[in-house]
Amino acid sequence: MVDFPVVPERTALVNVDMQNCFVQGYPISAPDGLAILGRINRLAATCRAAGILVINVRQVFRPDGSNIGVLGEINPLVKEGILTKGSESALLHKGLVVDARDILLDKPRFGAFHSTDLELILRSHGIDTIIISGVYTNICAETTAREAMVRDFHVFFLSDGTATVKMGGASAAELQKATLATLSFAFAQVFTVDEMMQKIRDVMRTAMV
Repeated sequence: MVDFPVVPERTALVNVDMQNCFVQGYPISAPDGLAILGRINRLAATCRAAGILVINVRQVFRPDGSNIGVLGEINPLVKEGILTKGSESALLHKGLVVDARDILLDKPRFGAFHSTDLELILRSHGIDTIIISGVYTNICAETTAREAMVRDFHVFFLSDGTATVKMGGASAAELQKATLATLSFAFAQVFTVDEMMQKIRDVMRTAMV
């Protein structure tokens, strides 16, 4: 089994799409959105204390809709403006703790690398390892994990720091299980939030000896 190292100055936590519409109170909100929000906040605090960069990503589109493209045809809610930049539904959830040291990144598609400067940000910080949390597990979080791995980043993916909704006749639990199985086989090391936090604390403890 793969065992990626954690070197704080070469690691980043990437929180994917912890926006109002995905977290709470909307037709597309993940049932476990609030549950993972608390876990992500705990992990982010541990990361900041260890010197790990925190990046909060959100999916938004231009107010004029000019960069929605085919997504607007696939999902009518997108065309109607649920992810329009500046809308309440597209804002990061107020319960997500955002620190002044964090980086905020907007993306126009599912993966956090596509049409963004995420890779440039990571490379310029000397980062070769990312921890992925957020929603949806099997869409934006998974796409980001795949994009990262094929760019030769080490990827940690959080089994209980990600969440999804039922879709395509499959339950959220079924989709979560399938995604974690695929990612752990070929793209990432899968941890719980507590396991990830312990790994970071172990590194910090060793550094202090």
